[in-house]
Amino acid sequence: MTQIKRLFALLIIAATACIAKAQTNGCNSSYSRFGLGTLCEQSFGQNRGMAGVAQGLRNPIQVNMQNPASYSCIDTLTFIFDAGMTVQTGRLTGNKTSINVMNAMLDYVSTGFRLRRGMGMSVGFVPYSNIGYNFNESHIVGSSYTTGQTITSKTTYYGNGGLHQIYMGVGWNPVAGLSIGANIGYLWGPYSNSLAQQFFEGSSTTSNLNYNTQNEEWSSDIRTYKMDIGVQYPIQIDKENELTVGATVGIGHRIGSNVTLLRYTSQGDTIERKADKAFELPYTISGGLTWKRKERLTVGADYAIQLWKGCRLPVSQSTATNTDIIVSTDQYQNMHRATVGADYIHNPYGKYIERMHFRLGASYTTPYAKVNGRKGPSELRLTAGTALPLKTGSLSLINVSAEWLLRNPSVSNQIRENYFMLHVGISVNETWFMKRRFQ
Repeated sequence: MTQIKRLFALLIIAATACIAKAQTNGCNSSYSRFGLGTLCEQSFGQNRGMAGVAQGLRNPIQVNMQNPASYSCIDTLTFIFDAGMTVQTGRLTGNKTSINVMNAMLDYVSTGFRLRRGMGMSVGFVPYSNIGYNFNESHIVGSSYTTGQTITSKTTYYGNGGLHQIYMGVGWNPVAGLSIGANIGYLWGPYSNSLAQQFFEGSSTTSNLNYNTQNEEWSSDIRTYKMDIGVQYPIQIDKENELTVGATVGIGHRIGSNVTLLRYTSQGDTIERKADKAFELPYTISGGLTWKRKERLTVGADYAIQLWKGCRLPVSQSTATNTDIIVSTDQYQNMHRATVGADYIHNPYGKYIERMHFRLGASYTTPYAKVNGRKGPSELRLTAGTALPLKTGSLSLINVSAEWLLRNPSVSNQIRENYFMLHVGISVNETWFMKRRFQ
């Protein structure tokens, strides 16, 4: 009965966290205006401190959802509950001006447990993408014929939304060494982007209503599935060294959701257009190696490619007499990511300080979405973290890591984004499945 109460409490926490995530996305990036938004890290506590290394990572007391084959090694007697959040501060710089931003977000909620010998399962929630921005740009368009004053056009851009994911996965060890697994996820969330254009004369701060202004709103309620298949194969080099090879493949497909474009002007003109199946998820391929020595040092390297090039995205097409939605296949480029990371623990069975983990990692990512038809910014991440046992002898951990993220423009007139993030998570390992002789 006690275990049922614990499980019920954890499910309530998970459900509350999912609702909170659906209400806020914790994003301030202007680049979330493009594609499906800024893509979220899919890594949990241990992975996050190692900059996302995952493909060859196998840990019996922590969940690694990036390669579902890893579920096969989940400890026989424990039930894992893992959750994490991020607090971040950032500085956005462009056109000789800078602004500071700060927000918080839920990173993930997951569970992991053993189904039978050689088979484990994980169920959880993790965001897929974020849309969140509010900025404006101004430029001089000419002079008034009647007053001679300068006419300035100001366009305000606003977006909110992003995709959330609930997943369920199983990992299985069918033969000695080889493990296979699969995650099946349900993606949902709003896609909302809008702009409003106004005109000002001279130094006035009030929009001149004599000029025809326009507003444009894109909206969609995206709902679809996501599927990833993984494999891992540990190679025992000797008594002290083990090398694990891992890989995953994500299944790309068209999304059946509709998108609506609403455009209206101050002169009362209104245009509404709709399009079907205007979005698409890419095929993804990831592979990596993890070397483990004496259960103390773990070093890993991953490489991933997401085949976004040619995927569908809605854009507007305007002529002198008409505005319509077209489904473009030229708004993306393939995304590449290289990651390295390490985890060190002095003695897994020693005193409290000896059982603390220390982690480092770095990754470099090329952009997946074009920015106004040009190459977007690359991303550089550096991470450092630790894992603190809740108490001596406990397998439960508090995962803490710091991360520096730089979104570096690849062309001029793009915004440079610097973020410092603090990730905090808790991984609770409870002995739930031990058979007791006495009650």
